[in-house]
Amino acid sequence: MSGREFFLKRYRDLGWSYREPRLRQAIRVNSANTNEAQLIERLENRGVQLERIPFLKHGYWISRSNFSIGATVEYLLGLYSIQEAAAQIPVTLFMNLKNKNVLDACAAPGGKTTQLADLMRDTGIIVALDVDSRRLTALSNQLERCGTNNVLVYRMDARKTHELEMKFSRILLDVPCSGNFATDPQWFQHRTLTDIKANAQLQRQLLSEAARVLDDDGEIVYSTCSLEPEEDELNINWATKEVGLEVEEIDCHGEEAMTNVFGEELDESISRCRRIWPDQTQGFFICKLTRRR
Repeated sequence: MSGREFFLKRYRDLGWSYREPRLRQAIRVNSANTNEAQLIERLENRGVQLERIPFLKHGYWISRSNFSIGATVEYLLGLYSIQEAAAQIPVTLFMNLKNKNVLDACAAPGGKTTQLADLMRDTGIIVALDVDSRRLTALSNQLERCGTNNVLVYRMDARKTHELEMKFSRILLDVPCSGNFATDPQWFQHRTLTDIKANAQLQRQLLSEAARVLDDDGEIVYSTCSLEPEEDELNINWATKEVGLEVEEIDCHGEEAMTNVFGEELDESISRCRRIWPDQTQGFFICKLTRRR
């Protein structure tokens, strides 16, 4: 089961009608590395038109620029990062990051890793994992550019995190997923329900392992850039029943997640998750989990 009409019907059944997304390039100021107001002034003096993103503290839309925003001295010095707006949300949901043991379970190419480090202000430790050596190169380059000093990088399958013999008080689980059509013009042609279900199974394994290495009072932020409920609401519903996790209230951009998916009633707490349909940002799903009390 695949194809454009198959997926668009699914989205209509989930309560959303397709509209062409108007994605906007975004940056995130690395506030530990620069004075934000001075950086914005410097960029605007070069003719870059910026607009503050209303649902982010350090995020800006690029309204206009006559040159590549990734080819400035300020970018190379790590004063800001190019990061999609919705992708900037998950890291901001942790209650407190300073002096914490943090796991970035699927870290490459490193946008969220550097965001974690920025908010931690060189305190605590980030253990960043990924299985792809090429993507780890991109991660290492990002860390070097931003001048991070509290990150340990391992080439490791996050389903084996327990082998590190560590517990973590904060876990970012930005899992590998099926993506969405907003950032991939060929998405409808190559995506099938079969591989969506396969991704969902991998994500459940990652959720289970994250619960295994989570401190008793720790937090997991789970996110995907998938619109498919198998990878989103249905996975979190499974985690509340099978892994001993519960969904916490969050205050962020997006609409309440669904508690009825194709006729299946889910736990009411799933409404605390947030679903973002593509428009100015790509699609995204976000929630925060803790151990069941």
